[in-house]
Amino acid sequence: MTQPHLHRWAPALTETLPYLPLGHGPTSVRLLLDEGPPAAPVWVKAEGEYGDGGWGGNKVRKLEWTLADARRRGRGTVLTFGALGTNHGLATARYARDNGLQTVVAVVDQPVDAHVAANLSRLEQSATAVHRTRTPLRTALTAPWLLLRNRRAYFLPAGGSSPLGALGYVEVAFELAEQVRDGALPEPGTIVCAVGTGGTMAGLLLGLRLAGLPDVRVEGVVVSDALPIDARRVVRLTARMAGQLRRRGAVVPGRAVPREDEVLLDRDALGAGYGHATEEGTAAAALADARWGLDLDPVYTAKAFGHLLRMNAAGAYGSGPVLFLDTNGPRP
Repeated sequence: MTQPHLHRWAPALTETLPYLPLGHGPTSVRLLLDEGPPAAPVWVKAEGEYGDGGWGGNKVRKLEWTLADARRRGRGTVLTFGALGTNHGLATARYARDNGLQTVVAVVDQPVDAHVAANLSRLEQSATAVHRTRTPLRTALTAPWLLLRNRRAYFLPAGGSSPLGALGYVEVAFELAEQVRDGALPEPGTIVCAVGTGGTMAGLLLGLRLAGLPDVRVEGVVVSDALPIDARRVVRLTARMAGQLRRRGAVVPGRAVPREDEVLLDRDALGAGYGHATEEGTAAAALADARWGLDLDPVYTAKAFGHLLRMNAAGAYGSGPVLFLDTNGPRP
């Protein structure tokens, strides 16, 4: 088994922080475009390459830590949440099943297209039970009943964005720092990523500071209005991650947790709401496919990439370079 970067960074974590390898890194980085000022050079890190069995994206990175913890605690079932087309819920159900665990998922409504319908069908085939709770409010009201019915279940929040799950992107920050040291890409000025539940962004913010890249900005493009997400919540999650690492034996400096004014969240790409495609996102996805062979999804990565292209054309990233974190990935 390949030792994760976190265990190499703090050997004490090897005994206190279980890890279940589900993919293979590092994921590749490449230059997409360099058209000169005012635009900055744009690179991409292809997270869709990560994961076994055709799976990729940011969900697998998180499950390496949460499913390991569920097994350590002797839990036989994972209880989690998402929308109808939840990639997180489906990935959890598939990987949990492969590792001897059952999965119960509560899902809220979202606009239904072919991808969402296919994902829901796969989820119903993979999970032990799927409860259609329709709205976030009904989900919150149903949660106590679900917990009562599944007393020994391992609770995993939407997107897998628990303090443990978000460690998947602390791991990515260490991986990226190694790629910079090895000359695979220059140190980014800014990393742009889609933000749904905030775990990916929080993990990057903490991980970049721990991995020796404290000057790299992380710009989160908010793509969901189903869950509240703001700078305070991102900082709180980052602080919980840091506290968890300290309790398990790692030395984490206080400055590793960002201030709220260092959390850059943009909401200009959301459009009509979670799951609703936008003209900008659709155009960005078409360009990405035709020019670079990138497969972007309309819910997350197309909106984030469209935002990046627009802001970059206006010179918002200075001399850069800017790195697009492509968290979408193929799914069988």
